[in-house]
Amino acid sequence: MTQPVYLVDGARTPFIKARGKPGPFTPVDLAVQAGRPLLMRQPFSPKEFDEVILGCVNVIADEMNPARVAALRLDMGDEMPAFTVQINCGSGMQSIDTAFRYIQDGTRDMILAGGTEALSHSPMILKRDAVEWLGEFNSSKSIWDRLGKTTSFRPGDFKPQIGLERGLTDPITDLNMGQTAEILAQIFDISREQADEYATESHHRLARAQNEGWLADEVTPAFDRDGVAYDHDDGVRPDSSVEKLAKLKPAFERPFGKVTPGNASQITDGACWVILASERAVEKWGLKPIAKIVDSEWGALDPAIMGLGPVVSSTRLMQRHDMGLDNVDLWELNEAFAAQVLACLAAWEDETVCRDVLGLDHPLGRIERDKLNIDGGAISLGHPVGTSGNRIVLHLANALKRTGKSRGIATECIGGGQGGAMLIERVI
Repeated sequence: MTQPVYLVDGARTPFIKARGKPGPFTPVDLAVQAGRPLLMRQPFSPKEFDEVILGCVNVIADEMNPARVAALRLDMGDEMPAFTVQINCGSGMQSIDTAFRYIQDGTRDMILAGGTEALSHSPMILKRDAVEWLGEFNSSKSIWDRLGKTTSFRPGDFKPQIGLERGLTDPITDLNMGQTAEILAQIFDISREQADEYATESHHRLARAQNEGWLADEVTPAFDRDGVAYDHDDGVRPDSSVEKLAKLKPAFERPFGKVTPGNASQITDGACWVILASERAVEKWGLKPIAKIVDSEWGALDPAIMGLGPVVSSTRLMQRHDMGLDNVDLWELNEAFAAQVLACLAAWEDETVCRDVLGLDHPLGRIERDKLNIDGGAISLGHPVGTSGNRIVLHLANALKRTGKSRGIATECIGGGQGGAMLIERVI
């Protein structure tokens, strides 16, 4: 018999936009900044958790297994097991899913599951030719051999490359993530204006959520070593407009591409945690759950159209529970690119896609925009890849509570041609 699994609390840092240099926090710094206030407000000791699971993609050399480093810095005890998971953009959701399965089968009672990413700390790397030259040079047995090697030295080989650029390029298709969004825009005839309209709406929705205080229970300030406070998602542009975005040049397919820096997710740093608990733990500590984790699903498809991952994973999840789009009150669909989100919406309305890809005998239908990313998304917030999957689950739970809605799905595309989806229900 499976056990019910509850999301009882959660917190995240503000998402801090990368500005061309390493930001104030490493991945573990961010995880600690989000975790300390969350753990301090609980009625139990941090040592009462059974496990810590953390999603992180760009692990830095000084923080191998950031889950364990964060757990120790959070004073969770030397005996606290902790491990890091990585499935690209789905890492933060994978941590929840893994914790969900452990608690569901009765082997754990309480797990701290999170995601963290400091994309501004992505390493600079050397080209392979430079690495090979250094290897040969260092293995030379005499000074004369070394002098001989200098004749083949080419300064251009030693120009460093940004690791993030390499990491966001699929090694199978040799397409970067922006180019896969361009493919979807072409397939579904999504215009540049439609993408800019969606991006503008994302910024306006986030700005409203900030002004209304709707993120107060979710976002906890972060303080750097100089005492500077970061108290809000700083990539938001409240004055964004279609006219302003129209002035930006395409980022990947010039001159006619649809994806620009203005309608794509921002490169950011941030962390998020959620506390998952069994019914036994809820009763023991007198906890008040926000939501119940019902189920999750992962799917995969051609990496060239990776942006349709949410369509594959969410549809399977809904089919398993005999649900249609109308049975879902709220959606959090990670905004990797505006064109990618719009392509997912179009796919569910497309007869050919629903028949040939999803195995349906009719289009699934339309998701109304007042149900989708109601407080903005990664275009305005940013997309720290190891964190986003965790954030959308936490925010969905909070949004269901605020609006009085019952059921929601958090879903995302995943670099490499995958998708993840999680079904949750509000606890009344």
